[in-house]
Amino acid sequence: MVEATNLDPREEFQDMRVNPIEELESIQIGEAVHQTTSLGTHLGEKEKDKIISILKKNVDLFAWKPSDMPGIDENIITHKLAISLNSKPVSQRKRKMREERRTTIDEEANGKWRMCVDFTDLNKACPKDPYPLPSIDRLIDGALGYKTLSFMDTYSGYNQIKMNALDAPHTAFMSNTCNYHYKVMPFGLKNAGATYQRLMDRVFAQQIGKNLEVYIDDMVVKTTREGSHHEDLEDILASELRPTRKSVKP
Repeated sequence: MVEATNLDPREEFQDMRVNPIEELESIQIGEAVHQTTSLGTHLGEKEKDKIISILKKNVDLFAWKPSDMPGIDENIITHKLAISLNSKPVSQRKRKMREERRTTIDEEANGKWRMCVDFTDLNKACPKDPYPLPSIDRLIDGALGYKTLSFMDTYSGYNQIKMNALDAPHTAFMSNTCNYHYKVMPFGLKNAGATYQRLMDRVFAQQIGKNLEVYIDDMVVKTTREGSHHEDLEDILASELRPTRKSVKP
């Protein structure tokens, strides 16, 4: 079943994110006017110029719209459901909804509306993935004492991982006119977070704990020496993101 809602499933976590204590300056790094990122005003001009140069050189790694999001190669990872063999398929009833929501679903909701599928029965049929998620307290402690930090948020991170072709039909849901299933990993699946963290740990195996901390789709690039943050950014952007064709939000 599908429903349109104006609640962001990650809204509570968004409120917990760290906000910079200094003023930020908007910097254009792409050709289009909207292709910007923000830099702290405490940066020296020399370091600022080096960071901007690196960001512009790697601008193809950043996403501002869905078409900029190429997704992860299926040879690297896909999301598998591992449904218990003794589980039986469940057919749910179509939900009733107001005209505004029906219209939103037909038009493929965006903006303030989000499509939410109830995966309760599917999640019950899937054993919990024991892959360990990082401790948020450890990640915060791991960023203490560093001179410069950069925060990056993956653009629709979960949706960049494709569903395993054999498991995708199990994510089927009904709309007003048709039935659909997901080709990419949606929010709401029981083990989606574990799959995403597994990918991050694999991609950034050499950086995590050294100059990077990752909590699911949020990343912090950290630098110990003042004036050398551009070196860590280049290490993360140039050598690690390209093999997976993974896009991040600046």
